[in-house]
Amino acid sequence: MPDFRLYDFDTEFSKYLQQWYEQNFGRFRTYDEMEDCVPDVYQEFLDTPADFLNGEKPGMFFERYDDPQLLTDWLTEYVRQDINVPDMLLNRISDLGSASVAPLLRLLQDAGQPSELRMHVISLLREIGSSVPYPVYIQWIASWDGQDELTENAIDTLESEESLSADHIHTIKNAYDQATSHGKTAFLSILSRGKGNGDMVSKAIRLFEQEPDLRIHLAPILARFGRSSALPVLKQAALSQETGYLLYIELRSAIEALGGSAPKRSFAEGDPEYDSLRLLQDRD
Repeated sequence: MPDFRLYDFDTEFSKYLQQWYEQNFGRFRTYDEMEDCVPDVYQEFLDTPADFLNGEKPGMFFERYDDPQLLTDWLTEYVRQDINVPDMLLNRISDLGSASVAPLLRLLQDAGQPSELRMHVISLLREIGSSVPYPVYIQWIASWDGQDELTENAIDTLESEESLSADHIHTIKNAYDQATSHGKTAFLSILSRGKGNGDMVSKAIRLFEQEPDLRIHLAPILARFGRSSALPVLKQAALSQETGYLLYIELRSAIEALGGSAPKRSFAEGDPEYDSLRLLQDRD
């Protein structure tokens, strides 16, 4: 591996900003006015030849490199050495587009890599617009325990996809039955955001009945599917005395979204969820 220089651009910008503060303090009436100028100062920093780079502009430093393997290796070293990853490095990897997918995918699939690094990889692949890692994400989701942030990021990627391919939808549906309860919920959430997946509504209803702890997530999913066949189980759950205030709010929204009328429930002081939400509203 090349001997990369891991320049700490964030620290160098902090020095630059401190000098700018000292030179411009008298121009402003308030601290907030100065803070409003920080984005412009950062752009100035990127465009100004820097001594720590031997006269190169920080914003252009990574632009001379076009080898995605070298750049992803550089990214790896930044994370391993616990130095803030420069935005300019991430932007350069993303700008190389499909050429960066293969080295990024190798990092993604290497469970020995730091989670922070693989999180960067997921974000980069999303920016590039690559669907190549989707089968990997589907495997992760199928065994998800509801805790892993890496899988959460993968779920966000699939949920934000405007149009999943027929192959990916088929893969998700095939993985559904053997998935964990959290994995099934995530799969349903993904599929509920696209048309043509109405065949999953019966599975969503069944999971809603079987997993009371996941109903707060499943209620809006059932609403997005848009099928009135979900109304009976939603109403039954809304009437249950075991349903707390926060879940009731989600159920009521789902029922109304499907064109139904939610059963009336009364929640009073003493209900911990009701009290917590009311306290937050009072603070606002």
